[in-house]
Amino acid sequence: MTRVGTRLRPRKRGLSRRQRRGLSRGAQYLVFIAVVVGFVTTADWTRLRNQFAQRAIGEQMFPEVITLALKNTLLYTVSGFAVGLVLGMAIALMKLSSVGPYRWLAGVYIEIFRGLPALLIFIFIGVAVPLAFPGTQIIGGTYGKVALALGLVAAAYMAETFRAGIQAVPKGQMEAARSLGFSHARAMVSVILPQSFRVILPPLTNELVLLFKDSSLVLFLGVTLEERELSKFGRDLASQTANSTPILVAGLCYLLITIPLGFVVRRMEAKAQEAVK
Repeated sequence: MTRVGTRLRPRKRGLSRRQRRGLSRGAQYLVFIAVVVGFVTTADWTRLRNQFAQRAIGEQMFPEVITLALKNTLLYTVSGFAVGLVLGMAIALMKLSSVGPYRWLAGVYIEIFRGLPALLIFIFIGVAVPLAFPGTQIIGGTYGKVALALGLVAAAYMAETFRAGIQAVPKGQMEAARSLGFSHARAMVSVILPQSFRVILPPLTNELVLLFKDSSLVLFLGVTLEERELSKFGRDLASQTANSTPILVAGLCYLLITIPLGFVVRRMEAKAQEAVK
């Protein structure tokens, strides 16, 4: 039974999910703005400028910071990437092989070189190899050592990238190629790998960015003045001038390469997603 004359009160409703999300986002923006304003108003910009933005010191770095340091950094990166690309492809094919020992060796390599810091690989190449094999000379001197060290590290990551890309290609592609008379190796080179590159190109480009930054570890190999890369070049000048401006300039040179490469990676990933849709 219902009571006559009883007045029904409207039911109170809380904020909707969209409203709560908007309030939460607005609060995050306010906190971020407050942090930025606090940093800008409390930082001693005069001391920061004197330590990191001395124009005269920055001008002393040119043109050597480009013609020497940046050039060496690019050479180290490209050579290491080339070694990693070839070795990583071979390891990926071993990981996918039907031969058990090949799969085992590839798995051990990947786990070891993905688990060890790149710094230890550089020290091993620069110190352990000459001690273990006296008189052994790596082709290319310092450039060859850097290419080998970076390549050994990159190959472990590239191998997994290649493996994932190859397995992403439908199995029917291999069966169709074999039915046309292709051998397994020819089908892999002519049919499977070209299709897999569409998938693995973005992560490979991202690996190139990582190698570009890891090239700073070359200092642990001991380099001459003509073999210095950006990080070593900036640190040497910072020590000579007792100022951090060279470090800032070297960092900006890194950004000149990494930011465009990062943009390229995002564009390729977006195109790959559009192709899937």
